[in-house]
Amino acid sequence: MHIDTTRIAVLLLGVTVMSSTSFSATQVGLSDKVLVFPYETDFSFVALIPQKEMALRAFTLCMRVATELPEERQIILFAYRTADYDELNMWREKDGRISFYLSGDGVFFHLPPLTTFRTSLCLTWESRTGLAAFWVDGKRSTYQVYKPGHSIRPKGTVLLGQDPDKHLGGLEAGQSFVGEVTDLNMWDSVLSRSMVQAWHYGHKVPKGNIFDWAAMEYELNGNVMVVDDD
Repeated sequence: MHIDTTRIAVLLLGVTVMSSTSFSATQVGLSDKVLVFPYETDFSFVALIPQKEMALRAFTLCMRVATELPEERQIILFAYRTADYDELNMWREKDGRISFYLSGDGVFFHLPPLTTFRTSLCLTWESRTGLAAFWVDGKRSTYQVYKPGHSIRPKGTVLLGQDPDKHLGGLEAGQSFVGEVTDLNMWDSVLSRSMVQAWHYGHKVPKGNIFDWAAMEYELNGNVMVVDDD
């Protein structure tokens, strides 16, 4: 019998940190929708269920994001954690830089600030060379070399809105995301410049084979709204 460990982890996380808050059942598809995190909490998040195991040696992660939180406020933008490690976390740091972490110390980029107006934000990394870069509104940052030879491990939990400091909880309001997220997609390869730019401009690109916004499986927890992308 096949046991879906990702779903079990999501459910356990929910039971541990959300015992006083209602849950939604697993839902599918966010085409033409926006996730709105209206205010700071230590309990609101969206759990994402990947379409395939997140055993990764390369990836492209893209989303459109907007926030009015001040630059000196740390914000978690994407969190993927297994039992013992933050496998892939993306942050806006207190000094305004954008960072990401693969099981240890992070790498930091000076990028245009996230604001109340929607930013197209992509992150690419591949293990063979360690080359990592952010893309903001279709423009690439300088490359940095980060953790060549590393592998991201599967069987974890992916959250938007919160950073789990341990696999089954440990959420902090002061790190929570407040604002809007839409069009999150993830591929298990590094997309070309032309593909990233096509995604930014809303042109047709291959569907994300890890996360595809239009077919996303997700669970809402706490005070998160799904609204039309007007």
